[in-house]
Amino acid sequence: MAANFTLDSNPDSYFSLDDILASQEKVPCTFNTQVSNMGYMDQSTTDTNIVSGTKLELPFWLAKSLDRGSRSIINIDTPKNYKEVYRQIFTADPNVVDLHKLGPYFYLFGGKLISLHLPDNDDIASVLLKTFQGRFRRIMDGSQNTLNVDLTSQVSLLDEQERLLFSAGQQGLHDFQKWETRESEKLSTSTMVANHRKRKRFVLSSKSS
Repeated sequence: MAANFTLDSNPDSYFSLDDILASQEKVPCTFNTQVSNMGYMDQSTTDTNIVSGTKLELPFWLAKSLDRGSRSIINIDTPKNYKEVYRQIFTADPNVVDLHKLGPYFYLFGGKLISLHLPDNDDIASVLLKTFQGRFRRIMDGSQNTLNVDLTSQVSLLDEQERLLFSAGQQGLHDFQKWETRESEKLSTSTMVANHRKRKRFVLSSKSS
């Protein structure tokens, strides 16, 4: 089955497990106003309410629903893995970064962050693209040499979208090798023809009896 690879968050991916899991990633938030009867969300206090100024890390899906522009209940900050310090590391040499450790949905979650209109949106978008471009060749080269080299350690550094890309490369290599050895050209009787022959034999045997 072919792998489906995408870097951005697709609005039609409601039933995508990857999209759902990426939506669970946390974003740092500061509450602008008091929220009644929600104090249990802050494990550092016993207050019944969340008071103004409280800082919490919330799942992306919840933070986005609370982000209402000028009347927003919260202010959202850029997660640390997408801040300038990390962006500089990605720009310097993206291939040495363990994206899976930083966040298994680095690209999907990054695409979601851009929809929040953060001050450094342009920088985040740029580093997502440059990181992918910088790692693409190594991923594809690795996927084409899996028969000769143990690449387990390399695959462990990939985020989930990159792993799909790696698998797609492996499948492409496998299909090419089948074509090269003519395995893909072997002819076999189709199910429809086989069933037709069975029915024909049954009719003939019925008439003879």
